[in-house]
Amino acid sequence: MDRSASLPSSPSSSPLPTPGPAEPARPAGSSALARAERFVWLSARVLEQRRFAYHFLGDGAEAVETALTAYLGTDGGYGHALDPDLRGPVSQPPHAVHALRVLDGIGRCGGQRVERLCRYLTSVSTPDGALPVCHPSPHGYPAAPWVPSADDPRGDLLTTGPVVGLLHRNEVWHAWLFRATDFCWAAVTALGEGGAAVRPYEVAAAVAFLDGVPDRARAEAVAERLGRRVREERLIVPPRPPSPPRTALAPGSCEPLQVHDIARTPGSPARRWFTDAEVERSLDALVAAQQEDGGWPPHRRAWTPGATLEWRSVATIEALLTLRAYGRRI
Repeated sequence: MDRSASLPSSPSSSPLPTPGPAEPARPAGSSALARAERFVWLSARVLEQRRFAYHFLGDGAEAVETALTAYLGTDGGYGHALDPDLRGPVSQPPHAVHALRVLDGIGRCGGQRVERLCRYLTSVSTPDGALPVCHPSPHGYPAAPWVPSADDPRGDLLTTGPVVGLLHRNEVWHAWLFRATDFCWAAVTALGEGGAAVRPYEVAAAVAFLDGVPDRARAEAVAERLGRRVREERLIVPPRPPSPPRTALAPGSCEPLQVHDIARTPGSPARRWFTDAEVERSLDALVAAQQEDGGWPPHRRAWTPGATLEWRSVATIEALLTLRAYGRRI
């Protein structure tokens, strides 16, 4: 029997492979970016893998949108632990904050997807037109122990500020924005009035609103007053000396916010609250916080291993974007 037809051809007679599309340049193996890439492919959610590929490897925005769609609910909101502190499929305002940040980062914060999201925001708003931290929904799904649960929640700057700021930043116009914007102006202006304590995360939410709101003159004036309060009360801690990396925050602990957590980009009004030296020390601390496996630690307290790992993937993308925004080599 002639078996020649079944034998593999010799290398010299094999056709040359057809060249495929050129791959983007890979980061150098010992760089912070390369170590972060290994962490992302090893441990991150698909969404953060797609975000990394978009921001640092030249992939398209469509793959990020596709990954984000997995978290989309039938009501136009987002669920399924998009914000890792809220488990289960139910749409919640913190998930909307996360979704808008993703869409803003890829230049896709608009269109029917955002129109449907605005309808969802309208449906869960409080009587004053704002968003609660957590909307009453079918109970029974796990959530972080600090997530408030109330049958009649109040509007909160923590969720309303970032959502309104991001929608304005992307020139989205919807009826829901009118009252929500008024709520944010009042809430940001009232921060610390009457001797009330100001939480650092309220400052971050206020800055997220002020970063995007169209009335820039008013935003700059309010930001200047808020910045004085931040400086006087030392609400944002100076960078600490590098400490040995940790795999997770200890239960009951929470990392304080630093300069780079508030002024995420050089163009933020909050950037002027800090000296050049303070910003550089904060960025140095951010670089030093990268852990041995290439990922960054989250600010959230550890309450379940899955949520901690998911927050690490988010923190890693955000750290890289912040360093790049400030011109740091990664």
